[in-house]
Amino acid sequence: MGQLAPPVAAIRVAVRRSLASTPDGDTVLVACSGGADSLALADAARFEARHRGIHCGLITVDHGLQAGSADRAAGLVDWAKNQGFAPVISSRVLVAGRPGGPEAAARDARYEALLEAARLHRATAILLGHTRDDQAETVLLALARGSGPRGLAGMPPAAFRDGVQLLRPLLDVGRAETRAACVALRLDPWDDPHNADPTYARSRLRAALPVLVDLLGDDLVDNLARTARLVAADTAVLDSLAVAALNVDESGALELDGLEELPSAIRTRVLRLWASRLAGNALTHRHIDALDALVIDWHGQGPTALPGGVEVVRRGRRLTT
Repeated sequence: MGQLAPPVAAIRVAVRRSLASTPDGDTVLVACSGGADSLALADAARFEARHRGIHCGLITVDHGLQAGSADRAAGLVDWAKNQGFAPVISSRVLVAGRPGGPEAAARDARYEALLEAARLHRATAILLGHTRDDQAETVLLALARGSGPRGLAGMPPAAFRDGVQLLRPLLDVGRAETRAACVALRLDPWDDPHNADPTYARSRLRAALPVLVDLLGDDLVDNLARTARLVAADTAVLDSLAVAALNVDESGALELDGLEELPSAIRTRVLRLWASRLAGNALTHRHIDALDALVIDWHGQGPTALPGGVEVVRRGRRLTT
């Protein structure tokens, strides 16, 4: 037996660590587009799951945005079945007509399909192929958009969504390594033309990132990914303090006693936590600033409008709808 190629070994180790707490006998699904990142992830997940007694399936989501997408999905399904993945799922989604820009609409449709498949097949986790490069791009986009610490924290390596665990084993693995692994494994990845389409902000950033590396140094991607980890750790502590400070009465109104004295970083998190129960995750910093004014700059102003037609007013020592 020949020596295992270092990129293949690195990806298998990353997947092994990510699956360490997954019980034997559970089912996990790999979200696979057919690109180098998700193909390399799928191969490693299948290998590691087999040695752990975990059932490993694969799902590909066809957004229907490109000619031939159905054929590519069918080809990926055939490959996955031949490799022993079970279950193997192809899900076609409708992106048009969804709120937000095309990137956000496609992402929302994709996650809905992934979570639905996980529930249908009783999968406890979905493995996603985001790499260290994706994390660096996420941090830069967050900086450009003024997203604050929550955006700078990037993508978490593990998180729960609708009762399903989302795992990102490759956040410490570079995109070059996944491509090298595909070469070593004789896998033929598909290059999504959307990744080079300047219509999309992430594609423009991806094209510019090599220039930033030339200007700022070879460690730029690593340092941006490390920044995400550091900010995520601090953000988790602040979020936990906000949860402890949240005081809601039996009617669902937010009690203000003690809220004014909290540091802004915790107080605004309390407001976001409470308001998200009313208006979902479409809240912006402007909504939170307006709510904060009801707390610390109260002078009898009218209601604050939140997404979805929700209006928040202050009545005495409470915020309510």
